[in-house]
Amino acid sequence: MLLAALQMQSRPSDVAANLDRLDRAASDAAAKGAHLLVTPELCLVGYGAGPDLPLLAERADGPLVDAVAAIAHRHSLGIVTGFAERDGDAIYNSALFVSGDSRAVYRKSHLYGPYEKRWFRAAPPSVVLVRHQGLSLGLLICYDVEFPENVRRLAQAGADAVLVPTALPVGGSADFIAAHMIAVRAFENQIFVAYVDNCGWNGDFAYAGLSRIAAPNGAILAAPHDRSEALLFAEIAPEAYARSRAENTYLSDLKA
Repeated sequence: MLLAALQMQSRPSDVAANLDRLDRAASDAAAKGAHLLVTPELCLVGYGAGPDLPLLAERADGPLVDAVAAIAHRHSLGIVTGFAERDGDAIYNSALFVSGDSRAVYRKSHLYGPYEKRWFRAAPPSVVLVRHQGLSLGLLICYDVEFPENVRRLAQAGADAVLVPTALPVGGSADFIAAHMIAVRAFENQIFVAYVDNCGWNGDFAYAGLSRIAAPNGAILAAPHDRSEALLFAEIAPEAYARSRAENTYLSDLKA
């Protein structure tokens, strides 16, 4: 499966502009043969939308999700993207998967910092797996991947890859997380990890723009040339890493 990852500078509170950017990226990804496009955390509403988030939040069966599904259908590929999800009085930082008639939503379980904790409710840790192009794909969001238990849970459930929309901010630990932690998560679970970051400025936030797609052997398959917008591609082929899985048997050797 050819995976495309859009490192994107979304516009806070401008859903129409962000949907248009998603549509153009989906067109470019499909033209290059991609089967799946992954975009950053909260990219449809803008991570930095702040007080507008309660106004922009929609149900998982609302018109925003329908608009993403229409883009996926128009370009004949799957899409994973971030949005603010409303469920009654609760608002979740969520990731949406759409492909054909299939839809799934993952809610972020580990909220980072006072900003997220002000606007969102944390969901219980969960296993959300989707099937696409014959592969099992798990969903997490940003800070979730920094807890090894979350990735291990998905790997034990059979994930071939974990897809992680993120909003990694500029900061002292950003380079370490992108350069080392993402590769380690892939290696210690013998799976692929696609970590797809926001970039530029968005509201009051500056983003690191350090997207990475890591292979089961820890190799980085794709990374941007700089910290601006970029459309990255990587082949997700578990069979190509059989030797790595045979040599690094963490999952089968794990003791409860």
